[in-house]
Amino acid sequence: MGSVFLSSLGFLRAILLLLCALWVLPEPTLAKHARLTRHYKFNIQLQNVTRLCQTKSIVTVNGQFPGPRIIAREGDRLVIKVVNHVQYNVTIHWHGIRQLRSGWADGPAYITQCPIQTGQTFVYNFTITGQRGTLWWHAHISWLRATVYGPFVILPKRHDPYPFPQPFKEVPIIFGEWWKSDTETVINQAMQAGSAPNNSDAYTINGLPGPLYNCSAKDTFKLKVKTGKTYLLRLINGALNDELFFSIANHTLTVVEADAVYTKPLKTNIVLITPGQTTNVLLKTKHKTPNANFVIAARPYATGPAAFDNTTTTGLLEYEKNTLASAKTKNKKLQLLRPVLPKFNDTVFAMNFNKKIRSLNSKKFPAKVPKTVDKRFFFTVGLGISRCSKSQPCQGPNNTRVAATVNNVSFVMPNTALLQAHFFNKSKGVYTTDFPANPPFKFNYTGNPPSKIMVKFGTKVVVLPYNTSVELVLQDTSIIGAESHPLHLHGFNFFVVGQGNGNFDSKKDPAKFNLVDPAERNTVGVPSGGWVAIRFLADNPGVWFMHCHLEVHTSWGLKMAWIVQDGKRHKQKLPPPPSDLPKC
Repeated sequence: MGSVFLSSLGFLRAILLLLCALWVLPEPTLAKHARLTRHYKFNIQLQNVTRLCQTKSIVTVNGQFPGPRIIAREGDRLVIKVVNHVQYNVTIHWHGIRQLRSGWADGPAYITQCPIQTGQTFVYNFTITGQRGTLWWHAHISWLRATVYGPFVILPKRHDPYPFPQPFKEVPIIFGEWWKSDTETVINQAMQAGSAPNNSDAYTINGLPGPLYNCSAKDTFKLKVKTGKTYLLRLINGALNDELFFSIANHTLTVVEADAVYTKPLKTNIVLITPGQTTNVLLKTKHKTPNANFVIAARPYATGPAAFDNTTTTGLLEYEKNTLASAKTKNKKLQLLRPVLPKFNDTVFAMNFNKKIRSLNSKKFPAKVPKTVDKRFFFTVGLGISRCSKSQPCQGPNNTRVAATVNNVSFVMPNTALLQAHFFNKSKGVYTTDFPANPPFKFNYTGNPPSKIMVKFGTKVVVLPYNTSVELVLQDTSIIGAESHPLHLHGFNFFVVGQGNGNFDSKKDPAKFNLVDPAERNTVGVPSGGWVAIRFLADNPGVWFMHCHLEVHTSWGLKMAWIVQDGKRHKQKLPPPPSDLPKC
């Protein structure tokens, strides 16, 4: 009897060992693409910061300026707890994250959520699906993103290589814009007066203005490098109102990614980057230690009629000295080499540079351009005039103010979030679904402006059935003045299939569209006095904001929203909101 019991015990032990082996064996395969949940805590708090000889209290995340870097891998889940300790309402947008079926976490105030009020908390919970590269996060209410922003780095899945040489080091470089005044006061005063807001006092590289500004020699970004190495610079334009040219003296940069999508390698001395855009470039350092330091510089590309901050932020590229080189150059003053940047209004460079950005379109990273189109839209973007009331007069001629529009509609922000109104079928009194698919009247968009330039106001949206393939032509207008507009679409990447100068020709221009390897982006510059055509697949249910990323134009109304309806299947529907979604 005892021997039977022992043999049964041995059999059970063998089965258990086999089960354990089966349980353990797949682990390395799992580990290769293990999906982690990464937790972050963002305390929104005031912090005293000194720049340009002046100390002021600014809104920050965790007292840091710029804010903390988020690092994750493709496939990871992010759980980010935001606690508001300041007097302002706050939201955070994860710029460029697709937010597939997680639109509640997208962040634009009164579009996908009510703001987080003073003393309140909200947890942003989302998964990074099919994306890797450089993105960023920023406040998405009023002008708080002037100081509330930071890098969002998505690494490829573990053991997945980059489709370019593995860099020796990766460095985020985030451009910003600095005002000596309080930025909330700047925009509030401008909106009340109906005038343009005051320009910024400086641009910054990683929060530092650099030596061309007063008292700022000590506040200079320095990139220390070794000889013969490749560095990956993750460029992010977090400036409020200015597109920027960027260059490093005597060094060639290779663009390998734009808006977290791999591109065909593009060698260039100068990068153009609009607010909202990100660009990854490879920097190959020199093989021998040079007897020089190299200026890193960024300054504005500005095409509009208004005044702008025409200053330059600079940093330094410094080579680490080996012992022999140090001994030879100990008493020698190193030469300082400066880059040459285009003129502030060089529209030809801008057009040529943007046309050269192409998707990698490899077997592993194909460009899935919609080849057929279900719905076509033609949107004019630009400025206009609105009349002020007698009770609240403003400073423009004949009691008028500047407004900004899409198809002559200046968007009015609702008092409750559009996504909640849509999800719970309570749109009445919140929004209407009659956003015009075309301009209300045709005119020579980039020629002499029409005599009637009064704008209309409304909270109007476009409704799209799930999986609609969309072609959208964005046309700049010369009303008040032609100007480049960086348009950002939430919830999607789109393909930049065509762009050109002057007025879009619906008969001739589509024949020239690139449907093979166009740039895939989330933010695109509508050329000054020109047009850009994009295509995207509406495969993400929810409400998605589209707006100019020049913050002054967003404040003036250059914004609208798309509602993408649920599909028929479970995974094509937006889940209910989280229980802690803020209330208005």
